[in-house]
Amino acid sequence: MASSSSSSSSSIVVTTIMVLLVVFTGSTSAQLSKNFYSKTCPKVFPTVKSVVESAVSKEHRMGASLLRLFFHDCFVNGCDGSILLDDTSSFRGEKTAGPNNRSVRGFEVIDQIKSKVEHVCPGVVSCADILAITARDSVVTLGGPSWDVKLGRRDSKTASFSAANNGVIPPPSSTLSNLIARFQAQGLSAKDMVALSGAHTIGQARCTTFRDRIYKDSNIDSSFAKTRKDNCPSTTGSGDDNLAPLDLHTPTAFDNKYYQNLLNQKGLLRSDQQLFNGGSADSLVKKYSDDTKEFYEDFVEAMIKMGDIRPLTGSKGEIRKKCRVVN
Repeated sequence: MASSSSSSSSSIVVTTIMVLLVVFTGSTSAQLSKNFYSKTCPKVFPTVKSVVESAVSKEHRMGASLLRLFFHDCFVNGCDGSILLDDTSSFRGEKTAGPNNRSVRGFEVIDQIKSKVEHVCPGVVSCADILAITARDSVVTLGGPSWDVKLGRRDSKTASFSAANNGVIPPPSSTLSNLIARFQAQGLSAKDMVALSGAHTIGQARCTTFRDRIYKDSNIDSSFAKTRKDNCPSTTGSGDDNLAPLDLHTPTAFDNKYYQNLLNQKGLLRSDQQLFNGGSADSLVKKYSDDTKEFYEDFVEAMIKMGDIRPLTGSKGEIRKKCRVVN
């Protein structure tokens, strides 16, 4: 009798633990799905796409800026739309943190998208999900691969200047080991990191982010460095905001030229060239430089994984009416 009772109690305990495991491990990305808005907002995809295509056609750089917004959002407390929040009296947001200040952009485009989405299905689609869809559409608009975006994220009710400022977003001066560590902290592998770095095949960077690279590094093509020096003076405070393309050859096309540049020591940022500098990432860089299809496949896989970083789901957070402010 005692044995039977003990066995029964053990069963209950085991069952309870299993239920708790399901609740705590399945309450985030497990609730994201590709058809989340299929009934509640079936027009969300064409609505977002039309605004993205229009914005990128007016300024090709915007595609890279919108993609970067998603990355910087996900790396700080998860993919929750917190990067979009303006400062308030109760918190200082992420927009003016070191990695973002005078750097992240595209907020007006997100505002336009949100306004149009609210018009077709008010109070349904989160700003966090808009960032995820916008990132995909930006890549596609510039000739890159497409993928099914998992949706169902909700928006945070706050943002954190300190969290964005504490090194979770790797700086352009990063070593390879730091890049790997920062991505692994988000549940992303070294392979994911190298693939996601391929996003630097589009967009531009400010002189202040690559000045040390072109004036101090030895692992850089001399003619490439000279070209960049023409628009980036060595003195801090002089030409800090002058821009240069991250990909020397096709800065507005999402292709694999970024990796080919690295093979020739023409990575603009110090952190870029770290991917091909006699280290563990060299083989992947070579592979992607030779095989666009392989790069695209790994990039898509990594983007989907990044979109799974600690989303708010279920009853957590909210669906903001305007992306810059909480309801």
